[in-house]
Amino acid sequence: MGRLVPMTGVLSLDEDRCYEALLSRDTRFDGQFIAGITSTGIYCRASCPAPVRPKRTNVRVFPTAAAAQSAGFRSCKRCRPDASPGSPEWDRRGDLVGRAMRLIEAGEVDRVGVSGLADALHVSARHLHRLLTESVGASPVALARAHRANLARILLETTEMSVTDVAHAAGFSSIRQYNDAIRSIYARTPTEIRRARRRDVPIPDNGGSIALTVRLPYRAPLDVDALFGALDRYGTPGVSAIVEGGFERVLRLDGGPGHVRLVPADGALSATFTLSMLSDLAPAIAAVRRLGDLDADPGLIAGHFAEDPVVGALMARRAGVRVTGSVDGFESALSTVLAQQVSLAGGRTLLGRLVGRFGEPYDNGRLTHVFPSAEAIVDADLAGLGLTKRRQETIRTIAREVVAGRLDLRASADRVEQRRRLLELPGIGPWTADVLAMRVMRDPDILLVDDLLIARRLKDLDADHEQQERWGPWRSYVTSALRDDTESDSA
Repeated sequence: MGRLVPMTGVLSLDEDRCYEALLSRDTRFDGQFIAGITSTGIYCRASCPAPVRPKRTNVRVFPTAAAAQSAGFRSCKRCRPDASPGSPEWDRRGDLVGRAMRLIEAGEVDRVGVSGLADALHVSARHLHRLLTESVGASPVALARAHRANLARILLETTEMSVTDVAHAAGFSSIRQYNDAIRSIYARTPTEIRRARRRDVPIPDNGGSIALTVRLPYRAPLDVDALFGALDRYGTPGVSAIVEGGFERVLRLDGGPGHVRLVPADGALSATFTLSMLSDLAPAIAAVRRLGDLDADPGLIAGHFAEDPVVGALMARRAGVRVTGSVDGFESALSTVLAQQVSLAGGRTLLGRLVGRFGEPYDNGRLTHVFPSAEAIVDADLAGLGLTKRRQETIRTIAREVVAGRLDLRASADRVEQRRRLLELPGIGPWTADVLAMRVMRDPDILLVDDLLIARRLKDLDADHEQQERWGPWRSYVTSALRDDTESDSA
């Protein structure tokens, strides 16, 4: 069959290649496809350690766990396929399917239902159901159910939350629905999963707030130092900080403000969330996974650049690079605008002043504020912050457009449409629009040619336009690698 390399997308699954990956227990394919074993009725990840490999005729390939569940398969207890990182495909895709999958993973169906999800995507619920069923093998309801069940299993195994509280935190609307889903998918009751858990992680006493720790897996390698360095470099004073070997930041959530602390763990990031409501856990996890780009596939990206004469060595050297994302699109927009034509340190100073005047107080001993909402900035008096009048107007215009719903600064946004709208706003140029497309809308194919540092590095590499085009669809990773490499050299 030739050399086995990661696939470029879950929607064009080659079943022979998937079977070969299953035979070789290739961890690079975990999360990219699900193998349903007809002789046992279970579904597995590619690297399942079961000693006996199934026959080719007994293997069905699915793009998602939800698709396997919809076909009647239950989760393998040995390889725990639902615990693998998510597919990188949904960030890569800017179409309706990719946008829908990002919203479902963020808990949108749990908050507003399928009709609300369809409204957010400006399509009918019937069309969305048909599109997802045809594309990923499962309906929006099935996809949301799989996501809820996986989160419930994680909480049952890794926290001291009551079995009932887990149901609410995972987004189930009733205990009966919760019990039925867990039994159907894992062939065990929630109580049986709790009894068989691998370790206890008690909920800390946090002054009445809900605090719990969750492991966030990723595909190795991950350059944790570079990731935390980037999060610190682009962080917001008072809202985020590097603390005690980890990273911490405030989160704006439906149930009220909370925060997360990230520290390295074995093959994962350990995330301790402090929340006001259990229902905020799923969207908080989704936001932090986007922030750290934890669903990226370094093997796939490295393979794409392996033979490249211009950046091949760089991408091999920075194999654990991630494109840091955003948990608050409005915050990212304002921080990007304030960084225009000034130093990064100067932009952070201006951002800190804005937060200090208009942010909601939030004191956990290290962090001080929730970033101001768009509503708080629309008619705000920005005088005295050190901003030019033109910059003040740009900030208020962004706030107005967000409040009016004309500007969508979420990972699920239509990238082409929102970039066009951004460029129509006064004070927004291609550099700002591209940064937001890369960090907020999760576009993996942005090369910041208008960035002075990146432009200088591209000139040093003598990389012409034709060579740059060959780096797609992963040019955002070249941007991050060039920047991280420069930061490393200057450290």
